[in-house]
Amino acid sequence: MKKLLQSILMGLMVISATACKHPGKEAEITAAVPASETPDESVKNIFVDTYGEKMEVTINETKNTATIHLNGKTYDLKKNKDLPEYTATNTEYLYSNIRGNITFLKKDVDMVLFHLKHDKKEQAPAKMASY
Repeated sequence: MKKLLQSILMGLMVISATACKHPGKEAEITAAVPASETPDESVKNIFVDTYGEKMEVTINETKNTATIHLNGKTYDLKKNKDLPEYTATNTEYLYSNIRGNITFLKKDVDMVLFHLKHDKKEQAPAKMASY
């Protein structure tokens, strides 16, 4: 009986030892990114209007897209080559940045969601008198 009990315990130990093994690091496979892919060229700007509302605009030059974050919502727009300077649209919204006049509006109801006009005079450095 003692030998039977020992053989059962040894069998359980062998089973539990093989069941708890994890695959080694050599079994891990990682996907390689092809070196020919170029990273996206993107520019991120944060604009604050006179009411204190913030609009974050990320322009992806590679894909010709604009991603806008405003009031907790995200809008994806495509660059429109027919309109002047930088203008991006989708079926519902229009974003434009024409000579520092930044506008984001909903097209079907002509409702401006964000507007900021940069004053060029404020951005120029002050001239200093020389003696």
